[in-house]
Amino acid sequence: MRKALRWLLALTVLIGTVGTASAATAAEPEATGTGSTTDIKERLLSVPGMSLVEEKPYTGYRFFVLNYTQPVDHRKPSKGTFQQRITVLHKDVSRPTVFFTSGYNVSTTPRRSEPTQIVDGNQVSLEYRFFTPSRPDPANWSKLDIWQAASDQHRVFKALKSVYGKNWLSTGGSKGGMTATYYERFYPRDMDGVVAYVAPNDVVNKQDAAYDRFFARVGTKECRDRLNAVQREALVRREPLEKKYAAYAKEEGLTFETIGSLDKAYEATVLDYVWGYWQYSLLKDCDQIPADAKNATDDDIWTSVDTISGFSAYADQGLATYTPYYYQAGTQLGAPTIQFPHIEKKYIRYGYQPPRNFVPRDIPMKFQPGAMRDVDTWVRHNARQMLFVYGQNDPWGAEPFHVGKGAKDSYVMTAPGMNHGANVAGLVPEQKALATARILDWAGVASGAVQADPQAAKPLAKFDAKLDKRDTQREMTLRP
Repeated sequence: MRKALRWLLALTVLIGTVGTASAATAAEPEATGTGSTTDIKERLLSVPGMSLVEEKPYTGYRFFVLNYTQPVDHRKPSKGTFQQRITVLHKDVSRPTVFFTSGYNVSTTPRRSEPTQIVDGNQVSLEYRFFTPSRPDPANWSKLDIWQAASDQHRVFKALKSVYGKNWLSTGGSKGGMTATYYERFYPRDMDGVVAYVAPNDVVNKQDAAYDRFFARVGTKECRDRLNAVQREALVRREPLEKKYAAYAKEEGLTFETIGSLDKAYEATVLDYVWGYWQYSLLKDCDQIPADAKNATDDDIWTSVDTISGFSAYADQGLATYTPYYYQAGTQLGAPTIQFPHIEKKYIRYGYQPPRNFVPRDIPMKFQPGAMRDVDTWVRHNARQMLFVYGQNDPWGAEPFHVGKGAKDSYVMTAPGMNHGANVAGLVPEQKALATARILDWAGVASGAVQADPQAAKPLAKFDAKLDKRDTQREMTLRP
């Protein structure tokens, strides 16, 4: 997790996979399978605290955007409430349900996560607390922590379990994968399985050598040298490129009060460059990086850095949406610091800046070093029916989750050559089949043939180019 390495892929990492299947394709207009013939919208709205924002049509499904009343503090529910956005992609109450969160804002466009496609199920998606509009007013930031967020999910699950009575799986990618893991840690009896994609695990915030080792060997030397040269050159040419940055900021109306100065924002953007490339790009994309940085034009250097890191990322306007993430990175999640041996110290003024620099100063922050250690220890010894999927070339995978002897029916798998968008579909064939089989089994929909031979496992729903489209709203900033 980049020092605030701007964990983006906020990606909603709505991971889709190409598969074939034999499942039903049309959603029933009425909720069936639980002994009720009440319309599904009526059933959802009969849940205390649930209200409808809108319903959007999608062939084979019904899609609802909802608000759900949540306590600001689950320990003291009488101390105020807020409205948390939820979406429901309804297939049929006789199907399993996947509980998805990106760890950021919820998408109000119908999308299907990879596990939802695999099990041909319903999907409930939750917006993470404090991401607008799901933010209490006034905002007591001390109530933004991983336990409170897990308790949000727990309440939603309890509220909807009577509607969707079959098995439930939780999932998410990046910060969403972390969220699914934390939910399992605090409420291990809720879900029947967990599929956590590319979930960083920064157990000891001050120990970040794993990231340095990653960058020393990722990809090929030729590609690493190209990227390092462009990053260095952007700092060597700081003066002319910052003039360009100032003109760009004026034209776009960008300000830098939170981070402190345009100079700090410029260096933070440049230092994101190599990390950002490996997070979002593949080795084959390296031919798009200037091959001779020293002789490249200023525009070439600017364009390459802007394309990968985004010069709007550390402006107030770019930071505002992600204040809840930076707050959590600086209070519980942690954020890595990496070294830059290819850049002389005289060119680096600030280094990787801490999350504190990206959160308005009127919001107090204090780091809790035991939070991630607790989760890591729990996963190692208590994981049940959990799958962690990582990408071989993803920086965030440098510090992954591990499952130990106490874990049961739990797995850590790595997709070769893949980045922060790694998924089950990208695993080697044997692992892909095993992962798919376990997901089907946890969801309670594995056929006898799959139970007898996991290598026969395939997604139950056909790939839908629109519904399974990855929602990569990069927004020019790097976060998990």
